[in-house]
Amino acid sequence: MPDDRPESFDEDRMEQLLADTEYDTELGLEMAQDAQRVASGELSEAEFFDRYHGDVLDEFGQDARELPELRDDLDGEVVADADDPDGIRDRLLDLADDEDVSRRELMKKGGAAAAALSAFAGGGAAAEDGPGGDTPTQGDGTRWGMVINLNNCDGCLACMAACSQEHGLSRGANWMYVFTYQDENHDDENFLVRPCQHCTDSPCTKVCPVGARHTREEDGLVLTDYDICIGCRYCEVSCPYGVNYFQWGEPDVPDSEIPDENQVDDRGKWVGARPPKGVMGKCTFCVDRQDGAMGEEKVGTTACEEACAMDAIHFGDLNDEESAPNQHLDQYRDAQDNDLEEFPNRTEHTVSTFQLMEERGTDPNVHYIGNEPSQDAEQVEGPVTYEDMGLADNRKEEVLDNGAMANKEGEQA
Repeated sequence: MPDDRPESFDEDRMEQLLADTEYDTELGLEMAQDAQRVASGELSEAEFFDRYHGDVLDEFGQDARELPELRDDLDGEVVADADDPDGIRDRLLDLADDEDVSRRELMKKGGAAAAALSAFAGGGAAAEDGPGGDTPTQGDGTRWGMVINLNNCDGCLACMAACSQEHGLSRGANWMYVFTYQDENHDDENFLVRPCQHCTDSPCTKVCPVGARHTREEDGLVLTDYDICIGCRYCEVSCPYGVNYFQWGEPDVPDSEIPDENQVDDRGKWVGARPPKGVMGKCTFCVDRQDGAMGEEKVGTTACEEACAMDAIHFGDLNDEESAPNQHLDQYRDAQDNDLEEFPNRTEHTVSTFQLMEERGTDPNVHYIGNEPSQDAEQVEGPVTYEDMGLADNRKEEVLDNGAMANKEGEQA
């Protein structure tokens, strides 16, 4: 194991997660750490690809990791072109049904089927890189993201409940968390709202051997293709933010209760609603809403934002200066400027904005207003309990680490 593993990488816990799968634990740990090093600029994508390509082929029969800098230079073993990707998908899934094997077993077998499947399993290129910090706008095209005003959050957990209900999540498989914490650097109780960060440079997409975890090219959403995911959990251990869940058993909400249009995106990939058994799931930024499946009026909105009565969550296109998140950020800056004009000595009113673990180089598409948790912050009981909202707090033993909640205990049973 590399001696220079990323700070706060909980090797023992990650090893325990991977030990529950049939796949190579040591390979997953090493790839996860190096994927974070790629995001932070300590390791190039070319070095990362070369270091693990042979091992990934040996273990999975293909190598479909999302490495945008290399996509045009590879010989087809990582991501090949196909004239009819949807046709290939249908034929392979029919083959799995005919042979009475699971999709994940089909992927594990490798050979011709895995080689064909790699033709469409790579996902889109990552969104254009750009600076983080105070100015979310960067590049052209749509880039969905959030500005979350922690000063407005009251810890009511309504956003969590709305997310669980809309996506049919199993109890305890929360796609976002609202943490209450105490911090010696800040008075009173503080809150941290943590959905998936939908990183511009996401470590999770760099380690997925079959291309199930990928960045959607049209809008930067980081999604999981449930049809392709084999449940190796490499994405889970590579994520610095602890936002992934493995669906152990049959979901609480069956497929029959979820409309097809809420599960399949505009590319025909199964990326919406809760995952099936044996597959990884996480926040999708309500991809079905963004694709118009719930009506045009829902495009540019999320369930958590609608449920927030405190005006804390603002979702929209970060590349649109008129979008809700950018407008909210501008309003706060204007209020700051007006306050400082009237009370020039009140520098403490300066608006603080940050990204979680900004130093890690992932460039999250979630920007925060308010206090950033320090390494000394400790989670405490919130004003509203998870049980009060019909939720299970499976991360209750976590601690704040490096500005984000680091997964310590409480994996979904």
